[in-house]
Amino acid sequence: MFVDRTLFVTVNVNQDVDVTVVGAGPVGLVLAAELALCGATVQVLERRAEPDESMKAGAINVPTAEALDRRGLLPAAERVQREMLERVGSFARQADDQPPGGGRGARESRFTGHFAGIVLDADLVDWSDPELAAHTAAAGARMVPQRELEKLLADHVARLDIPVHRGVEVTALEDTGDGVLVGTTAGTVRTGWLVGCDGGRSTVRRLAGFDFPGTDPELTGLLAVVDIAAPHKLVNGWAWSPRGAYRYGPQPGRVVTVEADGAPADRSAPVTLEEVQTTLRRVSGTDVTLTALRGTATRWSDNARQAATYWSGRVLLAGDAAHVHSPFSGQGLNLGIGDAMNLGWKLGAVVAGWAPEGLLDTYDAERRPLGAWVLDWTRAQTGVMRGDAKSAALRRIVADLLSTREGATYAVKKISGVTQRIDLPGDHPLVGRFVPDLWLRDGSRLVDHGHGGGFLLLDRTPDGAFARLAAAWDGRVSSVTDDHATPTGVLVRPDGVVAWACDTTDIAAATDLEAALYRWAGAPTVP
Repeated sequence: MFVDRTLFVTVNVNQDVDVTVVGAGPVGLVLAAELALCGATVQVLERRAEPDESMKAGAINVPTAEALDRRGLLPAAERVQREMLERVGSFARQADDQPPGGGRGARESRFTGHFAGIVLDADLVDWSDPELAAHTAAAGARMVPQRELEKLLADHVARLDIPVHRGVEVTALEDTGDGVLVGTTAGTVRTGWLVGCDGGRSTVRRLAGFDFPGTDPELTGLLAVVDIAAPHKLVNGWAWSPRGAYRYGPQPGRVVTVEADGAPADRSAPVTLEEVQTTLRRVSGTDVTLTALRGTATRWSDNARQAATYWSGRVLLAGDAAHVHSPFSGQGLNLGIGDAMNLGWKLGAVVAGWAPEGLLDTYDAERRPLGAWVLDWTRAQTGVMRGDAKSAALRRIVADLLSTREGATYAVKKISGVTQRIDLPGDHPLVGRFVPDLWLRDGSRLVDHGHGGGFLLLDRTPDGAFARLAAAWDGRVSSVTDDHATPTGVLVRPDGVVAWACDTTDIAAATDLEAALYRWAGAPTVP
């Protein structure tokens, strides 16, 4: 038993659980929820006594919005977006990298973002592109800031009765082969598995001895919300100078600064009003005066590193603990949520005892390439963001490319995440991709039938042949029948990735389905 003298409450940490997740940010909360849906006993340890209120990511991408949708959280996320738009009002609607309206609809899908501060023009994008058009159902849940997302996920975790122990720090760990002994400020915890979701300076990663190679930072950035005496002195949007770049908006008082001065001298030191004003004056070339700092400002860099492995023994990493990079294009939070969704059901299957051989190995194999791509995507933006003459020349060329229909569409697809694909067995174009919006005859979508986790099988055969085959995996696979159409069959993993799909109803299709079920869902539950 550990007494947190800051909160004056008693923290009872479970001494023996299947999985202990370290870190109660969005990644840790999503992972804990996915594990609980698989039947694992799980607890979350968080060193902070209170939720982190600092300003971080301002929006989520399509795979993250769809992950919320698959767990029944889309209405709550849409509500957050509506409230955000109401708060920022006309300022946000005039901003050049935010969605222009609330509620569902085609206009909301025009969430573009920016590449290295070059805002992508929504009117240039080919919104009829098949990859964009296949993922619009969750478009009304993209403008969900990290703080609001964390609150939404905390409610989700609470409904699943998952304990979150705050004010508890990890101080030591020992992998015993059959579990992990974790030393904490609340005493020693024995856990079957330990997952570090504790950020870029992960204690779990350091104590477990994971290598963390990468590239050193060249930029220092600040993100803050401030009161400004004369805001008209600043440009609404991104602006560059030889000293760096800054972004004002899309809500009143929000400023971002970027300077090519190397790593921050002390990244952990609190960001002061004076520091923000000095930096903003330097990069904007104005005498703008800031009168107050609202909330907790954030300091960041373009430090780019990836763990040499995401899994060693009984210890795993997810989110920023596994990879760090600059926040350009808003990839970090989304990459971490993707890690959690991918790992959750796989580790849950191992704990439950039905995981097919090698399933946990696929976590590293599937997520590492995407993590490496994000690091390079953000490194490329560093090359464009610097204030030197060479970077300025490169920025003009990139801006010219992004001002074309093809360039803008390409960048929006990459930023939104709709092009993400895992290399899986199978020739169908859906295999390895996140399941698109598959509407059924009753007006529902396939994902509406999987809020409790598990595999989803869409069966459009005339006689329900695919569903009958999958019945042997009862309890792991939920089958949904529909009128005949193409695709005639789709098997969706718990993380939303299509594991099998076909456009026929022949024996070969059924054989391939059975192979996919064995590969991903293990041996049948019904002999």
